[in-house]
Amino acid sequence: MIVWHNDRLIDEADVRISPFDHGITVGNGVFETLRVYAGTPFAWDRHLVRLQRSAAALGLVVPDGLRTAAQSVIAANGADEARLRVTITGGEAPLGSEAGTAPPTVLIATGPVRAPQSRIGVAIAPWTRNVEGALTGLKTTSYGENVRALAAANARGCEEALLLNTAGNLCEGTGTNAFVVRDGQVITPPLSSGCLAGITRAIAIERCGALGIPCTEADITAAAIADVDEMFITGSLREVTGVAFIDGVATFDAPGPITARIAEDFRAYARSGVE
Repeated sequence: MIVWHNDRLIDEADVRISPFDHGITVGNGVFETLRVYAGTPFAWDRHLVRLQRSAAALGLVVPDGLRTAAQSVIAANGADEARLRVTITGGEAPLGSEAGTAPPTVLIATGPVRAPQSRIGVAIAPWTRNVEGALTGLKTTSYGENVRALAAANARGCEEALLLNTAGNLCEGTGTNAFVVRDGQVITPPLSSGCLAGITRAIAIERCGALGIPCTEADITAAAIADVDEMFITGSLREVTGVAFIDGVATFDAPGPITARIAEDFRAYARSGVE
């Protein structure tokens, strides 16, 4: 596999990252995962804006030329249909929490991607998302909480975990945003819930408008989840995926009619080359 490391293309076997890199020692880094369709990373500009916002919050600098670097990685690997990951870390720093003065480490890589499922099972994680945390709403490499939550869901036969926030409301998945459908209206937790401002989330909200489907952002209590008509999750790799059941809480006929409509529209939109 050919990857981009700092300022050049290089074979993955030849990449050398310092053991003092802040991304390794303290998880001080940011990243974006994009879906590549027909050789083009979808919604690049939106992902770049979020990457810059997350980096700025951590005091990191996003270098220029990432789009060109990304396209060179895609071309070098013949990755016409793939996942693309852009990672930026704090670079070499002291063995502690204090930041260093070295330039950031930049990594861009591609990998295989499978077709999104039409329906999955999810589980409510036993841990909550802190709405007041320093990393809330940022896409950072400090993903330990998500790793634990997803492993717990997998152990229960589910493909994704949903996290409630410290107020007891639905927040997000480990790598997805959550939506419910009640009486023909689509509802998703607001950003104030502590969820990540998902790119696919934003596009799904916009496409609901284009389809004439009412969509709103509102808090969804844990108790209310069991009383909705449909549920789906969104993400760059999962696109729009229906939820068939929430372990121990509720089951749904998935994908429901509204979910199926949004999923079909999103698939066509993402592959149309508009972004």
